[in-house]
Amino acid sequence: MAQRNLFDEPADEAGGSILTRARALPITDGELWLLENWLPVAEQEALQQILYRELAWEQPHIQLFGKRHRIPRLNAWYGDPGCHYGYSGHRLPLLSWHPALEALRQRLQQGGLAVNSVLANWYRDGNDSNGWHSDDERELGRNPLIVSLSLGEARSFHLRHKQKREPNRQLLLPSGSLLIMAGSMQHYWQHALPKTRRPCGDRLNLTFRYVIPQAGDYSES
Repeated sequence: MAQRNLFDEPADEAGGSILTRARALPITDGELWLLENWLPVAEQEALQQILYRELAWEQPHIQLFGKRHRIPRLNAWYGDPGCHYGYSGHRLPLLSWHPALEALRQRLQQGGLAVNSVLANWYRDGNDSNGWHSDDERELGRNPLIVSLSLGEARSFHLRHKQKREPNRQLLLPSGSLLIMAGSMQHYWQHALPKTRRPCGDRLNLTFRYVIPQAGDYSES
């Protein structure tokens, strides 16, 4: 199958393509961009309340080092038919697009980012976290596109190289910002959102992706 160009959608008429407005961050063995204030402040609070209230949040068990654990956050998976996805022994129920998520997806498409699914994560306080990992599952293709929208409390996003003795990187991701990972990023880097002891409010993270569609339809709708 021919490699799909993940950046071939029409540009956003309001402000050009997202990548032309984003800041390319200096990093080896991958492509990393940050666009702060992508989502206007006036929209953020109302969107957060809708997503907190209306998404089908779950806290699944995953298999880790031979043991079952509940993940330290809530999540939900939405996408086009056939966009099945899972990690650490857990297959996420595929849900049809919530209107608010579909509206965001359309804005990303208009800005030049071809995505067909989204993993929503709700970090309720500083005890909720996401450990070191790469988004390198087979269904994400050879060079996955990960477009991460942060809403709510700013949290520190950590990066470390899998092979080279490079310093770990940290990024503070403010509400309304987009972080875009592409190219060979998932081959060479891991990322994490660690716990924090400082007082910390709710954070929503919407990681839009392109998933290779598989046979089958929605497991829920």
